[in-house]
Amino acid sequence: VKIIVANITTNQTLLYTTPEEFATIILTAQVSNTGNADANVTFIHRSNVLVGGTRIITDTELVKEFDIPVKDASSVIVGKIILEENQAVLVKGSANSTLKILLSLLETSLV
Repeated sequence: VKIIVANITTNQTLLYTTPEEFATIILTAQVSNTGNADANVTFIHRSNVLVGGTRIITDTELVKEFDIPVKDASSVIVGKIILEENQAVLVKGSANSTLKILLSLLETSLV
């Protein structure tokens, strides 16, 4: 099990990329608001596929501008998410120094 904890900023930030020859299960993605005002978060899945020698990157917002009330927390996923090798998750918030995210991951070797 791997745990990632990060501060969320107004810049879109790469949180995690599945290594080659691995698959990853996201068990938890919990966002807390430790600030003094409501804030929102956008949680993004990035697919990174090589097709005929061309790398195609597709971002899918799993939640967009999801409100997290002040002094509260919420999960930004329902259930588990499986990431294949080279797939990633990113995050962006509506404010700096207000939101924090905790990811709980399980990496599994494909070889």
